[in-house]
Amino acid sequence: MKVSRRGVLTGAALGGGLLVAWNLMPRTFEPPLTPGQGEVAFDAWLKIASDGVITVAVPQLEMGHGVSTLLPQIVAMELGADWRQIAVEPAPVSGAYVNLPLAAQWAPLWQPVLPDLADTPDDYLLERWAQDNLFTATAGGTTLAAFERSAREAGAAARAMLAMAAARQWDVDWEDCSAASGFIEHEDNRASFGELAMAASSFDAPDPPPLRPEAPAERAPEIEGLEQELAFPRLDLPSKVDGSHVFAGDVRLPGMLFASIRHAPLDGGEVTALDEERVAGQPGLVQLVRGRNWVAALGETWWAAERALLRLAPQFAAERPVKSDVITAKLDEAVRGGVSFRIDERGEGLSDDYAPDIARRYDIAPALHATLETSTATARLADGLLELWMPCQAPEAARAAAAKAIDISPSNVVLYPVSAGGSFDRRLDHTIAIQIALLAREAGRPVQLTWPRLEEHCASYPRPPAACLMGAQLGAEGTIQQLRMRVASPPTMREFGHRLFDNYTPGSAIAAAEGTRDDLAVSGGLSSYAFPRAVLEHVPTTLTLPTGPMRGQADAMMCFVRESFLDEIAHEHGREPQSYRIAMLGTDVPLAQCLQMAARLSQWDGGRPGTSQGLACHRMDLGDASGRIAVVAQASAGEGGIRVSRLSACVNIGRVVNRDIALQQIEGGLLYGMALALGSATQYADGRPTHERLAALGLPTLATTPAIEITLIDSDDTPFDPGEIGVPCVAPAIANAYFSATGRRLRRLPLLSAPG
Repeated sequence: MKVSRRGVLTGAALGGGLLVAWNLMPRTFEPPLTPGQGEVAFDAWLKIASDGVITVAVPQLEMGHGVSTLLPQIVAMELGADWRQIAVEPAPVSGAYVNLPLAAQWAPLWQPVLPDLADTPDDYLLERWAQDNLFTATAGGTTLAAFERSAREAGAAARAMLAMAAARQWDVDWEDCSAASGFIEHEDNRASFGELAMAASSFDAPDPPPLRPEAPAERAPEIEGLEQELAFPRLDLPSKVDGSHVFAGDVRLPGMLFASIRHAPLDGGEVTALDEERVAGQPGLVQLVRGRNWVAALGETWWAAERALLRLAPQFAAERPVKSDVITAKLDEAVRGGVSFRIDERGEGLSDDYAPDIARRYDIAPALHATLETSTATARLADGLLELWMPCQAPEAARAAAAKAIDISPSNVVLYPVSAGGSFDRRLDHTIAIQIALLAREAGRPVQLTWPRLEEHCASYPRPPAACLMGAQLGAEGTIQQLRMRVASPPTMREFGHRLFDNYTPGSAIAAAEGTRDDLAVSGGLSSYAFPRAVLEHVPTTLTLPTGPMRGQADAMMCFVRESFLDEIAHEHGREPQSYRIAMLGTDVPLAQCLQMAARLSQWDGGRPGTSQGLACHRMDLGDASGRIAVVAQASAGEGGIRVSRLSACVNIGRVVNRDIALQQIEGGLLYGMALALGSATQYADGRPTHERLAALGLPTLATTPAIEITLIDSDDTPFDPGEIGVPCVAPAIANAYFSATGRRLRRLPLLSAPG
């Protein structure tokens, strides 16, 4: 059952009131924005002060990706505000900010029985579930899809109300007034937003709000190479430059203790031995707290707590320790003969007489998120109220988990959002919310918990490992007639869904997900191409290693496998890799354009032996929006393995809202993809990762960062988030470039890694 929806409309002004989110049955929420002295809250999205400052709510976690600029920009452009007037306020968890596109994408995770009943953003069941569960998660590149329309409507409604207030003063028709640079104007009359705000709050907004005819967009400079002045510079940069920006580790509360932690190996192990005599009388140590599978020390300083744990050396049970050789063996067995689910197909699938002319095996190791900031959270429990300060991509799940841990109601948990020092989907996990709630209860004082780097690697959930078999039946000149893609990997997103929505422990989540179909675990496998016949199969493989989502999603793994395989076919049949791909794109003209422009940008020379160039392309989809990218890498054998000297990318993400942020995100995605191609992975021995420090992960440094060139194609299509699209193509482009340079094919991620 599908019911069209409208965004949040004006309803809360002076003195509070109720905010109304209209759908089939109107819902009411407490106004999430509280107006201060001299302020008016126009709705869930903005408030205007008498001095002209416009504060915009941001219901998404700022992880460095610019959302605290992007959403305010949309409001400001629709409202007609001066950018210098704009301030930002992190929004509290509220049903006014539900992320419907992400809820639809994750419908198989929270509605596993009949996900098709709630798999599009305008489904009534989905909307009710998202509102009831305050689902405001930040993930999947859904910010624009989820909130652009509501942000525009909020700006348009406030603009109309300000115009009404001005029109009454001037005795004119409000529809004849205009708004620009923070003023309402009509002929010779002019009044600032601040002057009109109080009077405007008494008017009712038009229904529907009068949106401007042009959606928010920034075009490329008309003259190529011309530097364009930033119309909307990032709002968070000044505070990040001067050090005043608040991250999780910057929180300080009166009487606060500092905590460090040790986790059991990744096998469901428990604490078995603690010799507390080792730390008796240590200066600065306040107490030890023992969880089921962790031990924490609380001290007057973090170093005092960490030093105590170093001395304590707690012992844990290890009944089924995670080992890389066991993971490899299970994946090998599964990809060869495990039961599979057919996730996607082209044409009529494979014919009865399908027989591959070429077959290749590709393997992918687990990869760590490697955020700059390790997991950090602060909590204070007083009079039954738990206050949390932590970066969290799924805040309501964190609130619920913390409340359950100490047996209080979620309504008695207040979460104050702080920016994340990197996430890449790492902050979708709420383990630390449970730990910090327990520590605050045991200490009777505010506590800040910071995981050491090794514990971050030990207890976080890596990108899943995978084994992939590719086969193709070929026609003349290597043309693919039939293609089979068989992927053995854990049902990672099912497992993740049980942890997020059901608050399962890692072991329980793995057991609950065993053998289940997981479409999201192989997303993007057959995207981009119009193969006459093709099938994508997923073999869900149960491992004792808990896994989780990562930036680039499964597309980053599937693109590596597919684009490497296509490159092998092209070279073995003497086909030029670019034209070979274009011939298989069918009607996807925008992706063909990306390939052609990336080739021009990089001075593509056909990928012939000795050119050191490699090519890859990919399309990612979200609802009716698509992002497309083509990447040409210049790479060769160098000191320490592979030297990448240049990455050239052409990207089409539809309408570009903020060009500078889009370029930043795509460039960051390219570097993240390079990190996944050359490092980021770890082996496991006795339940613990063998790579203990960032330095061991082979991440790019300033010295090894290549020259990067990006061309953004102007488009009026539905905007696609730029944060994910840069990741998938980099690994296959580098692998293909390395073949061009050396004649050696690399079929493992990270490249040049040894089998597990």
